[in-house]
Amino acid sequence: MSFWQSFWDIIWWTIWIFAFFAYLWAVIAIITDLFRDHKLNGWWKALWIIFLLFFPFVTALIYLIARGRGMAERAQKDAVQAQQATAEYIRQAAGTSASPADEIAKAKALLDSGTITQQEYDLLKAKALAHQG
Repeated sequence: MSFWQSFWDIIWWTIWIFAFFAYLWAVIAIITDLFRDHKLNGWWKALWIIFLLFFPFVTALIYLIARGRGMAERAQKDAVQAQQATAEYIRQAAGTSASPADEIAKAKALLDSGTITQQEYDLLKAKALAHQG
């Protein structure tokens, strides 16, 4: 066996392995999309999965052609929701979601307990009112 013959065998194996993993990724994306789609009833989802099991390549190709646009829209919608949830969590964790009235009330409680001075209270109050408008 010559070097070039084994070299091309390696290239072919690499191409086949890449194609296999690309196909696996597509099937996982299709199954994920099936369960993400709330408009499609359970019987249609089951039918798509059955066809994916028995006619995998053809079914995946048909699914991507027929439902590809909706697939992208659902993925984008989920990405936006995840981003909004992350932003909301960050706002809550940072404590910036309180209204100016809440911030002033907290500052007043700190003033009444003696934790901060009147000048610090006035500064916190001014900042809270500045964020309001």
